[in-house]
Amino acid sequence: MTLEAMQRKVDSLTRPPKYTDYFNPLLNTLKKLGGSARPSEVCTAIAKDLSLPDPILEETLANGVSRFENQVHWARFYLVKAGYIDSSRHGVWSLTEKGRAASRLSDGEIRKIVKHVQETTARPKTVEPTLPAVPTKGIEIEELTPPGVPDATYREQLLSTMKSLPSAGFERLCQRLLRESGFGAVVVTGRSGDGGIDGHGVLELNPFVSFRVYFQCKRYKESVGPGVVRDFRGAMMGRADKGLILTTGTFTVEARREAVRDGVPPVELVDGERMLEMFEKLELGLKPRTTYDLDPEFFNPFKESI
Repeated sequence: MTLEAMQRKVDSLTRPPKYTDYFNPLLNTLKKLGGSARPSEVCTAIAKDLSLPDPILEETLANGVSRFENQVHWARFYLVKAGYIDSSRHGVWSLTEKGRAASRLSDGEIRKIVKHVQETTARPKTVEPTLPAVPTKGIEIEELTPPGVPDATYREQLLSTMKSLPSAGFERLCQRLLRESGFGAVVVTGRSGDGGIDGHGVLELNPFVSFRVYFQCKRYKESVGPGVVRDFRGAMMGRADKGLILTTGTFTVEARREAVRDGVPPVELVDGERMLEMFEKLELGLKPRTTYDLDPEFFNPFKESI
């Protein structure tokens, strides 16, 4: 083995896991957002502040989860265990008093956090049971399920089921999802040559305000590009107040930019991840069950002799 090869091997063993790169950006972002924010807001703000290029933002893991968002979730997991971020699981990340008072974490402090958490915490189960429970000796081990995200097994089954539906069946499923989400008069048109419009409905905010919404259903495995958004917007212009595209896949960064481009009506984008969250919230096609994880720290005070 050459000296250069040996150095690369040593570097791979001592390099901290990639998610530690987001410890400080995560804390700084939460401070900028007033001390709390939803995960999607945090990830968007971090990507903007760090000027992350599109290839990094669009890279996914084997289970379709964004690699970047996965790493931010792992950063949050460690900072929760270290007491910098609250452990609430209600969809909002918030700083603790320790987190609000913290200055920039040094490399030494980050290493101590990682070591302490790995020594005292059993990692949540991942999709791959053969992976070690925790990274060892500083080697980065890519996780397939971000902490705080429910067990991926049923999610993969749900997403696979949706992708296997015929086009007409998926459109009716989206119709049901919209109805359960508060839309009224939801109609599936299913006409070809209509700019991709698959249906329309009415979202009533209150007795005085309502919006006519056109929607498109994309039973995709891959990403939806900006061209789809532009074509759909062109088809709905002058016919609806809002546009909505639902897909079992993902949207490219360019598509998300096109959806909120200045000077044109915005189009709401719902990707596969958000669809899964909606099915969970509404308990559609899912039978809920309760399970618990042991909290070893709770029992520590009882291990001491009095």
